[in-house]
Amino acid sequence: MSARASAAEPSRWRDAVIERVVRQTPRVVSVFLRASLGRHQAGQHVDVRLTAPDGYQAQRSYSIASAPGREPVELAIERLEDGEVSPYFHDVAQAGDAFEVRGPIGGHFVWRPEDGGPVLLVGGGSGVVPLMAIERHRAAAAPATEALLVYSARTRDELIFRDELLDRRKSDRAFTLVLTTTREPRRDGVDFDRRLDRALLREILAGWQPAPRHVYVCGANDFVEAVTGALVAEALDPRIIRAERYGGTT
Repeated sequence: MSARASAAEPSRWRDAVIERVVRQTPRVVSVFLRASLGRHQAGQHVDVRLTAPDGYQAQRSYSIASAPGREPVELAIERLEDGEVSPYFHDVAQAGDAFEVRGPIGGHFVWRPEDGGPVLLVGGGSGVVPLMAIERHRAAAAPATEALLVYSARTRDELIFRDELLDRRKSDRAFTLVLTTTREPRRDGVDFDRRLDRALLREILAGWQPAPRHVYVCGANDFVEAVTGALVAEALDPRIIRAERYGGTT
């Protein structure tokens, strides 16, 4: 089946084969896979389905980290100790293994080069994954578009894509990166060691000259509630803010 036909049927399950698994942090691995998904949009996700030998099936949704048009497709998967799917990718999965995927899914939390900027991206923990797809796409397809990524994690070692982001901060003049950690003092490229509350967001935005045209916020429920509320309180138009919580979009 052609990529165009495949992309027109995102609800159909199809086989995916793992090319490699790369550890990003102690709790996150990137799974690079080959699948006939067609071209996705930055910010979309896929459903993953595993089938046990006895026929039992479990499925979860994972954001795509790779930019549109890049192969293999990258999923960044956080380990959940009581999860049915994530432990497989951390403890069992290896190159050549196959499972099922469907997608790409989602049309609200996406960014396209023609949307322009400036773009404000705010992520907490593994919520950075779809934002990374947006940033990678911006860098490749619209490098003059200004973007600010504000990323909060518990510790420096838990910052997913940390080295890539720090390298991009040095090499890309249109890209601004602000990192904050909440459970250890700042070090080695981390800018703050505090929670991402209204006061910190005000300070960060004051140091970034352009007014954002598009805002994307992704993370756990409490994080998204706090950040979106703070941004609106700081006079950002709620109509430009798109939010994705673990498990859904708003």
